[in-house]
Amino acid sequence: MGAIKLEAVEKWFGSAQVIKGVDLEIEDGEFVIFVGPSGCGKSTLLRMIGGLEETSRGAIKIDGRDVTPEPPAKRGLTMVFQSYALYPHMSVRENMGFSLKTAGVPKAEVAEKVNAAAKVLKLDAYLDRRPKDLSGGQRQRVAIGRSIVREPTAFLFDEPLSNLDAALRVEMRYEIAKLHQSLGATMIYVTHDQVEAMTLADKIVVLEFGTIAQVGSPRELYENPANLFVAQFIGSPKMNVIPCTTANGQYRLSGGRGGAFSGLRAAEHLGIRPEHIGVGDTGTGAIDGTVDVVEYLGADCFVILDCGEVGQMTVRVGGETELKPGETVGLEFPQERLHFFDGEGLAVR
Repeated sequence: MGAIKLEAVEKWFGSAQVIKGVDLEIEDGEFVIFVGPSGCGKSTLLRMIGGLEETSRGAIKIDGRDVTPEPPAKRGLTMVFQSYALYPHMSVRENMGFSLKTAGVPKAEVAEKVNAAAKVLKLDAYLDRRPKDLSGGQRQRVAIGRSIVREPTAFLFDEPLSNLDAALRVEMRYEIAKLHQSLGATMIYVTHDQVEAMTLADKIVVLEFGTIAQVGSPRELYENPANLFVAQFIGSPKMNVIPCTTANGQYRLSGGRGGAFSGLRAAEHLGIRPEHIGVGDTGTGAIDGTVDVVEYLGADCFVILDCGEVGQMTVRVGGETELKPGETVGLEFPQERLHFFDGEGLAVR
């Protein structure tokens, strides 16, 4: 079992409050990702769950048991950091089994658990190598294997892929996803990379200045952001947000064009994702824009346009596009893809 519950947890460093009354329930076997910009409190919150940071107020419960005052060793959790922290003089086999050896586990049992973890992580052929003989991705797998052999209640990952290059990050995302599927264990993972969050998580917790901005599945956060912060943090490139006015069942943009609006209260911002904007002739659609830059990415292109009073807009189109800088086009906003937000930045449904 690995259900974790946070009840109004707070963290203070002197007079500075870093975590501000967070309530959260993590179900047994869930893959939950804490995501947010630097300084939002995601690593601090993870370390509080692991017992590496003291909880100033509130309670942390694991399978219904209050572990708030307990040290890390008694919580049954294990952490994987961005630093591999492997012993350079030990082999992979010795690194993975070290915690069990120091706990007095019989040699035969240690060997059995190390071999089983190595098989899951495809490290069988490297068990007798030392860390210096491994790639970055292999070292990270050894660090994860060291956690697996302990059979923890839950795994805590603190930005484990941030030291890897782009290709290895993609490879390790796959490895971690497969690991979760095979183990079925509770995993809590911290990252500032929303692509990692979208591709790995069952549930994403978006943090903003020590509070939870929104909790939901990747699809929920992408399709129904609760506020402007989540709308622009989730999704790459980020959502375009432009000023608007609403009245009498209509929205209006600078320049006078608009469309139907069915929100229950007034909105001041319209949001639309780059991949949902259509490109047509000038004078049609919602606004016109002049192409500033075309970023070619192969299958896709990101087209950045100057839309006058509305400001800069980004549109995602196919890689075969023939748009060129200086060209003026009309941008079409499908009604069902629009998001509206009020003056406080909250979503208007």
